[in-house]
Amino acid sequence: MSETSSSETESARLGRRLRLGMVGGGQGAFIGAVHRIAARLDDRYELVAGALSSAPERAKASASELYISPDRAYASVEEMVEKEAGRTDRVDVVSIVTPNHLHFPAAKLLLEAGFHVICDKPMTTSAEESAELVEIVKRTGKLFMLTHNYTGYPMIRQARAMVQDGAIGKLRIVQVEYAQDWLTEPLEQTGQKQASWRTDPKRSGAGGCIGDIGSHGYNLANFVSNEKPSELLGELSHFVDGRVLDDNVQILLRYGSGAKGALWASQVAPGNENSLRLRVYGDKGGLEWAQEDPNYLFYSPFGQPTQKLTRGGNGAGDPAQAVSRIPGGHPEGYLEAFGSLYNQFAEVLSAHILGNPAPDCAALLPSVEDGLDGLRFIEAAVASSSEGGVWKRL
Repeated sequence: MSETSSSETESARLGRRLRLGMVGGGQGAFIGAVHRIAARLDDRYELVAGALSSAPERAKASASELYISPDRAYASVEEMVEKEAGRTDRVDVVSIVTPNHLHFPAAKLLLEAGFHVICDKPMTTSAEESAELVEIVKRTGKLFMLTHNYTGYPMIRQARAMVQDGAIGKLRIVQVEYAQDWLTEPLEQTGQKQASWRTDPKRSGAGGCIGDIGSHGYNLANFVSNEKPSELLGELSHFVDGRVLDDNVQILLRYGSGAKGALWASQVAPGNENSLRLRVYGDKGGLEWAQEDPNYLFYSPFGQPTQKLTRGGNGAGDPAQAVSRIPGGHPEGYLEAFGSLYNQFAEVLSAHILGNPAPDCAALLPSVEDGLDGLRFIEAAVASSSEGGVWKRL
């Protein structure tokens, strides 16, 4: 992984795997398993402690299934902080993989107790909480990474570098869509765990679809274009009877540079499983990428045939190679992209523990500031829609 090769000695010098704790992610949780696989993928972490469920018996059972020692299977994040703080082999970093409303209290407690944090998105349920978390990270000096995992795809790193290098010229258009169909019917009314909390404003926050997947599309567009919108106009809808939060989102974006954008996110679009697509166009060319076929990036220089760039193949440069593990033609996907964030954060954290400067890859990892930007986006979109479709500043 060439981008981190200059700092790979940081992990080697540490002489051990990073000790990982986890809050949430127990039995029946989807994203907890994803984080654990991502952490193991490059062999940089060892899961040694967890407060895996708010139900004590489920927490213990989950810890046993994951081979966590009984004395480090905690009933709450508060117990984890209290007992881990006194250990000579305390955890180095804790992953928070709970429903949204628990992100902020857990992150605040962990950071102020001296633990580094990896947090699933959206970072909190309000911009006010996110702003406070930004200040806590600054005050404590602890490291924080937000897992906007799509930024870890090799061809997304390639696209970002090409935009920065001027391959498409001056940015004109940003088009991002994220369509699913799993909430087309009122699945939450059946008691399905993933649907239940995502459609509950007390646990999800003010946004439903916009927070769950729209925030991913927004972050991805910002990452590749290296620009953030200055204002938006949004319409948020809930098509399923009885549903309180949005399940379909349509947003127009304006950029300070003069570029225009649009974001569509839906969880009620039959025929779409996980269709995240990004298109960016400038005055010299365009780029197109689709998450369901992520090893390809299509580059269209104006007036020339479209080029198909492949991960590990012709046209893919160092930015893509830095987060590739296997030769071209062998597909890499969702779990590997997640793993790339964990892998590069391991380099950053190892350097921090050793008192060394952060490696270059630190600048590419989703930060606490990105988390605040995401919540401001969600709240601006909700406000724009609730006020009948008016432009809102970001």
